[in-house]
Amino acid sequence: MSASPAEPRFRPATADDLPAIVRLLADDPLGAGRETVADPLPAAYREAFDAIARDPNQALVVVGLPDRPVAGVLQITYTPYLTHRGGWRATIEGVRIAADLRSEGLGRRLFEWAIAQARARGCRMVQLTSDKARPDAIRFYESLGFRASHEGLKLPLSGP
Repeated sequence: MSASPAEPRFRPATADDLPAIVRLLADDPLGAGRETVADPLPAAYREAFDAIARDPNQALVVVGLPDRPVAGVLQITYTPYLTHRGGWRATIEGVRIAADLRSEGLGRRLFEWAIAQARARGCRMVQLTSDKARPDAIRFYESLGFRASHEGLKLPLSGP
């Protein structure tokens, strides 16, 4: 999971990365309304991180640069399905690249790396959802070969 010093480095996130990850997730109009950037972070972030870290079918990954240890993030969930002859799928969510680094190819490199991980795990499909309010992100995903083949629906549940 390492790269040469001049190249992006893809690695599992650590608990020390949480503040930077939450700042990335909050750094857009949608994320700003969902995330809480505070010091200390709300305990729910650490609890979620710990659950992800314990689950062998989850990967919370950061991409770093020599001058920025956390320049981007994504989460991959590996799920077995009975459909598609019992094939596995990789679902990519929680994708963010630092705003000042977008459109420089870092997101493409992160996705290429993540897709390679899914292939290595034997997944038959990589899937993701993107909020309709993010047309630039949708165009980016389409440029990677993703197609809007299904209609996604979500049901928000009340919570803390």
